[in-house]
Amino acid sequence: MADITEPGTTAGRSDHHSSVTHRHAEREHTKDSRTKGGKGLHRRKFLGGAAGFGLAAVGAAGTTFALLSDGSDKASAASGTLTVPDLLEGTASDGTTTFTLEARTGTSEVLSGVTSDTMGYNQSFLGPTMKWTKGDTVLLNITNSLGADTTVHFHGAHVPAKMDGGPQVAFGDGETWAPTFEVKDEAKTLWYHPHALGTTAEQVVAGLAGMIIVEDDSDTSAALPSEYGVDDIPIILQCLAADTSGGIKYNLTGYLSSGLVYPVLCNGTNVDDTTLTFEATRTRTRFRLLNASPSDIITVQRSDGGTMTQIATDQGYLAEAAEVTSVRLVAGARAEVVMDLTEDVTLQAVITTGWVRGGSGTYDFLTVTASGSDTPDDLPSTLNTIDRYDTGDFTARTITLGQSGATMLINGSAGTSMSSMAMISTTLGSREIWTIKNNTQLEHSFHLHDVPYQLVSVNGADPSGVELGWYDTYEVVGGGSIEIAMEFTDFADDTYMYMLHCHLLQHEDEGMMASLMVTDD
Repeated sequence: MADITEPGTTAGRSDHHSSVTHRHAEREHTKDSRTKGGKGLHRRKFLGGAAGFGLAAVGAAGTTFALLSDGSDKASAASGTLTVPDLLEGTASDGTTTFTLEARTGTSEVLSGVTSDTMGYNQSFLGPTMKWTKGDTVLLNITNSLGADTTVHFHGAHVPAKMDGGPQVAFGDGETWAPTFEVKDEAKTLWYHPHALGTTAEQVVAGLAGMIIVEDDSDTSAALPSEYGVDDIPIILQCLAADTSGGIKYNLTGYLSSGLVYPVLCNGTNVDDTTLTFEATRTRTRFRLLNASPSDIITVQRSDGGTMTQIATDQGYLAEAAEVTSVRLVAGARAEVVMDLTEDVTLQAVITTGWVRGGSGTYDFLTVTASGSDTPDDLPSTLNTIDRYDTGDFTARTITLGQSGATMLINGSAGTSMSSMAMISTTLGSREIWTIKNNTQLEHSFHLHDVPYQLVSVNGADPSGVELGWYDTYEVVGGGSIEIAMEFTDFADDTYMYMLHCHLLQHEDEGMMASLMVTDD
């Protein structure tokens, strides 16, 4: 696959606090004026097209530019309530909390009215939410009933490499994997999904994904909404690719086939032609946003152009709450927002093609009905203490994202096997600054296992606003670069490795993955 570029894009420095993405989307796509069943137009329906977001064509993630639609995009009556994933109950014994999961096959309606072959944890599609508490020891008994090898990666969790769920610990059909570890993470939103070599995209798009909520005893956590399903709401957004018979696509051959549609799902429910509803019985409601798509970018915003209060990025609380008009999530990224609701609000998902083809358009996916009568206290003026790194004496590395035909590369190597991928070696306690350089004109979503990182620069510009939070997954636009800084703490191993890779899952399966070995000093 040769480099794919958007028409008219150039490689140059962008103003990542502009609304250039909105202008680009308005220019490149056309509105479908059809209506369904006599309803008002629910969304802009765009044609999926070639992707390759160059540096001048897209803003950096985490900015607050608006991607607002006009009134004709708003849905009329909503026709379904939001499904909140079940909360998986753990069993506590001898100081350990045990969770039981089964990866299984099933069927589900990814397209409304059409049955698709799917996968899920403890159910046919997606999985239950787990709650972990900082300082607790957890044990996960995970049984594979898929008929194929799998792993379960705890995306964003700071755990030993042997327990991280990378390709080295793949386990077969009928086997049970039982990782156990102390929860060292502070409060944040994580997720879990497969991570075996060459099958990650196939298994994730089929439905193997679920959310993890980490709780702690901080004053900030005590001041925030935390009653699951009442005022603390998981929102798992996915944009998939499927044919009209319901076959879900996951690789280049599938995505280039004809007659595809790109369904958008919220907590497993198709929202292409309907807007889900949620009754907020508390005035202040917290939404945990996850982009579990294989490749597409999702921006969440209010249909009325109002603001949301962002309180967290991938890796926990911001230093202080930030008023934002939109939250841009590349594949694999998370964010948390709260809203104080005195009137109904409709949330929109703006889909931007992230790969060779994909979804595009604006979807009213959730109307939040305000019915709370309480008056919440002001949010804390400080949510978290984030000491910015002084990187003057950090070890510097360059990580190059490249391409050779249909093969994706990191530092010139294709990570399609453990022996072929590039390996980064470091030592426990090392502090490092990495330049992630995108030598393609394709969009990439850079994910680092093990430890969180700070953004030092984004396409040559200093980070600001929510970019000053902690991340594990961040956008690297075509021809662009980011600088990130991290410290390797707690865990060392001379056998098991962490991964660093593009979280566009097709790129990962096509080789854009390297290993990270952290050994004792």
